[in-house]
Amino acid sequence: QVQLVESGGGLVQAGGSLSLSCAASGRTFTNYRMAWFRQAPGKEREFVAVISRHGGTTYYADSLKGRFTISRDNAKNTVFLHMNSLKPEDTAVYYCAADATLPAVPSRRPSAYTYWGQGTQVTVSS
Repeated sequence: QVQLVESGGGLVQAGGSLSLSCAASGRTFTNYRMAWFRQAPGKEREFVAVISRHGGTTYYADSLKGRFTISRDNAKNTVFLHMNSLKPEDTAVYYCAADATLPAVPSRRPSAYTYWGQGTQVTVSS
């Protein structure tokens, strides 16, 4: 089992930047493909980005490509989400998640991820 703790959320003006962190503890971090999801009030949880175990491959939600960057530091058991040019519609609770099943194609479905953090609120003001 792995425990995930997100941090770095907060209030930012539209056009600003924010970086989120997710610290993992428990099992070997490189056993897991890591992803970020987000959930806005009244909406379903949606995929943001995923990164392979050693960081060599990343995938993004099409609507976020170019503004968001996922990365990981395996020496520090941490995955990051760097967000630029933020918009009010980016307001949501952001969650990191870990997938140990490692399908050939990384899943974008929340149900495919076994472990979740508690989430961190990101609010973008207009």
